[in-house]
Amino acid sequence: MLPRTKRITLIAFITLLMFQSCDRKQEETKNESPVEFNQKLQDELRKMAEIDQIAAYIPQGKYKEMTNEEWNSFKDSVFTTHQIRLKEIFDKHGFVGFDLAGEEGSFNFWLMVQHSDHNPDFQGKVLADMRIKMEKGNASKRNYAYLTDRVNKNLGKKIIYGTQVSYNEYGQAISRPLEDSANVNERRAEVGLESIEEYLNRMTVSHFEMNKENMLKKGITEPKLYKVPNE
Repeated sequence: MLPRTKRITLIAFITLLMFQSCDRKQEETKNESPVEFNQKLQDELRKMAEIDQIAAYIPQGKYKEMTNEEWNSFKDSVFTTHQIRLKEIFDKHGFVGFDLAGEEGSFNFWLMVQHSDHNPDFQGKVLADMRIKMEKGNASKRNYAYLTDRVNKNLGKKIIYGTQVSYNEYGQAISRPLEDSANVNERRAEVGLESIEEYLNRMTVSHFEMNKENMLKKGITEPKLYKVPNE
């Protein structure tokens, strides 16, 4: 039997561990408490995304009257201003999950983070929190894959899922340098993406249609496609 003094010390130590365990459980319960849906945030993100989509593509409507300098200035202003607001939202809520702003709000937040290429450190922080929520079913696996590749590209690293592309002289989409390219389709399937061949073909067709006049001038009359596995 232990001496009385040692028994008291052991009991005190065990009691302390019990209190610490209770504190941890209370903290975990607090962190996992239900999030209240934020309609105001969803509406704000929708309006921001509408402007983002104007800036993300070629000039349309009244924007076609802008000079290249004016257009580029407009785009930079939109993406920079949005990123400041996105950081404020992120600092308060972390990545915007389905529970906070619905699938629409979560998508719009992710979409604008995708276009915050001028601040890859911010994109990386968002990605880390998005992974946590994605693993709990509170964020899109597909969108997580796209943001992963975006961050890696912006940091000069190889991409993982093959979602970032460039185009060769025939207008055919080609993946940027890939990590473990032999198993890319397995990774894509895990997050609900089609095969990389199908994806590259889709991007090739889209590129061809957007640049059809120039393609025809080069003598390219149709998109150059990859053979899709199991077709």
